[in-house]
Amino acid sequence: MVQLGVYNAILHDRSLAEAIKTTAELGLTGLEINTGGFLPPKHVPNIDAILTSDAARDDFLANFEGTGVSIAGLNCNGNPLHPNPLIGEKHASDVVTSIKLAQRLGQNRVVTMSGLPGGEPGAKFTNWVVNAWNSAALDVIDYQWGVGTKFWKETDRIAADHGVKVALELHPQNVAFNVATIRELVERTGATNVGVELDASHLFWQQMDPVAVVRELGELVFHAAAKDIRINPENVVLNGVLDNSFRRLGADEPRTNLGGDEWANEWPKNSTWDFVAVGKGHPAEYWADFLTALHDVDPNMWVNIEHEDVSLGREEGLQLACNTLFEAQKLAGLDN
Repeated sequence: MVQLGVYNAILHDRSLAEAIKTTAELGLTGLEINTGGFLPPKHVPNIDAILTSDAARDDFLANFEGTGVSIAGLNCNGNPLHPNPLIGEKHASDVVTSIKLAQRLGQNRVVTMSGLPGGEPGAKFTNWVVNAWNSAALDVIDYQWGVGTKFWKETDRIAADHGVKVALELHPQNVAFNVATIRELVERTGATNVGVELDASHLFWQQMDPVAVVRELGELVFHAAAKDIRINPENVVLNGVLDNSFRRLGADEPRTNLGGDEWANEWPKNSTWDFVAVGKGHPAEYWADFLTALHDVDPNMWVNIEHEDVSLGREEGLQLACNTLFEAQKLAGLDN
């Protein structure tokens, strides 16, 4: 049956040993480990040593022995195509390093994003075309596909050489964010080892059906994330799901660095949609269909909880997600 784990970003407030303990206490069996990108690799601070030293590698793996928890893939979500080299080159390097690290750790899945370049040569900022109704917008997209194709063709070769599958989160503000664009990326690159991490949340708010996407993409889905959203009808009827009412956070406020001098913004006050704990946006019956679709693709696929519900504490949100997914497993007959 599909395997349930958690992405460790929500557990970066504690040590690796404590994160493993929390994972086990929740009844989960896997911990997806962040290894760079937007976030620092809190639980793997000695990546370089692990890559070169068998002793360092064995010491790291020893953290999991006898715990009932195993590594459930590596994650370096970021923007490897960013035109600012302080961001793009760093995140691209993290992808390649994570592939090599996965092989060293006996892993075969690395999660990341396809990335987004600028709109033309020499650009300083990324440029995501939301609706390409005019020819200039298609010129931007053509340029971006050129940049993305070059990077992912080479990265696919590296992944294949190391026996690793790279699973791309279908996330807006990336060249691949839906079925059509991930198929185009694979077709342009001839990729064999680049596919999809099926994160349901970003499909939900784009008004896509994650179950239908799994059925459509089939074996191109390598990995999955259980993450939920709630549409707020009183706001979405006025501003739609593309509302951009974010607030820039000041240097004197707590904020998350995304690389270089880019920072995460404050979420809109009257948001049209929100990330919520699994089960608060869609019931267990939906997640049963989701798990069934994934199981039909790969019975051993990891499905890792990603928690970003700011209305709930870390353990509280993870426990709610677990309760929902455990119920979903039973409903789907996947709990044995």
